[in-house]
Amino acid sequence: MRRELAEDGYSGVRVRSNERRTEIIISATRVQSVLGDQTRRIRELISLIKKRTRSNKNIEVFLEKMMARSLSATTQAESLRFKLTGGLPVRKACYGVLRFIMENGARGAEVVVSGKIKGQRAKSMKFCDGLMLHSGDPINYYIDKAVRHVCLPQGILGIKVKIMLNYDPSGATGPKKPLPDSVTIQDVKDEVLPSGPLSIEKSQ
Repeated sequence: MRRELAEDGYSGVRVRSNERRTEIIISATRVQSVLGDQTRRIRELISLIKKRTRSNKNIEVFLEKMMARSLSATTQAESLRFKLTGGLPVRKACYGVLRFIMENGARGAEVVVSGKIKGQRAKSMKFCDGLMLHSGDPINYYIDKAVRHVCLPQGILGIKVKIMLNYDPSGATGPKKPLPDSVTIQDVKDEVLPSGPLSIEKSQ
């Protein structure tokens, strides 16, 4: 999927299977391009999946438009790969991707490019902005990461993109589960003060 739909903003796939059929949900930014002329490309994908899996089940493919493409590490890694293939300098391309991610509501971002960037000696360049978690349980649902490789005349470069999402109670652009160290301060309730002296009888 990643190789076939790289130019269509492919960002992930989910599979639901039962005894009779298998549902494959593809997330992409350019859904119409994935469909092809009269759904020709979808039919090609289904036949390819059947050959690879050697399954007799009925396979159905659904498309899901990726609304927040700036918060998808897979989409941004592909974007950076095309920029580097087009000859854009590494530093300029990485800062452009980093700025685009942070301007669209990410909590933090990290871009790492390693390989023969300049000269014959391989090295690694890291670009960071905002907050980034590296350990603990929250990285399982707060961090979206992707790894890609790009072949340039001087050699192969490795690309790693990590995006830390923001807490979103609706679950649209981030996880519903808050961070364990987050503190919520409740609003102060208005206290009704007595207008005069009161006497309260206590039962024995």
